[in-house]
Order: sequence, then C-alpha cells, then structure tokens
Amino acid sequence: MLELPLDVAATRPVLDHIANKWTVLILSVLCTQPARFNDLKRRLDGITHKALSEALKRLERNGLISRKVLPTQPIGVEYTITDLGCSLREPFAALYNWALANGPALESAQCVYDASKRGDGLQEDI
Repeated sequence: MLELPLDVAATRPVLDHIANKWTVLILSVLCTQPARFNDLKRRLDGITHKALSEALKRLERNGLISRKVLPTQPIGVEYTITDLGCSLREPFAALYNWALANGPALESAQCVYDASKRGDGLQEDI
C-alpha cells in the first residue's frame, strides 16, 4: 500500500530510472541468467540496437547490472543482474503478472473509450 502524502521529490528520480518498458523487460530476462547483447536483442522483440545499448548503459550506471568483457574472438560482453537489480524481481514479477491478467481489460476499456469519442464529436475532453 502506498503511504500518503507521496514523496514525489524522493521517488520520481528513482522511478524515472526503473519504470520504463525496456528496463523492466531487460532486468526480467537477466533475472534468470546472464546474457550477451545479441541474446538480449533477440529475446526483446522490437528493441532497437540503439535503445538496448542506451538502456544497458543506464542500468550499469545505476548499479542494476554489471558488464563483463569476455576473452573471446571476437570480444564478447556479458551482462549480469546485480543484487540491487535482483531486489526488483518481486515487484517486476507482480507488475508483469498484473499486465498479463489485466491486459484484456485495458484493451477493452480503450475500445470503449475510442468508440465513445468516435460516436459523438461534440464531447469535450475532461
């Protein structure tokens, strides 16, 4: 349960770093096992090379993942979740499960909303 009043000044910077779709998905993948860049890209359908690269740098800077250069030819890089990153496993799992359970309800609500906007062009936005 959230405690009120909300301390937006304290929580907003933290949430800005962790509450985006790629962060949640990248950490969810890395929770199960370390992964190389191309493996992450394959598993995260729709992410661009640039978006993945930038997200991984942010996550490393924030101490949520670590980056290890592998002594291979060509040189490879492996990403591993840190203990701090692992501490997000439970809340991310709850969010993921909520998304699975409530995705159809969200889609239905969007359809109802869109239909109501198409049905009467005179309605004003609130």
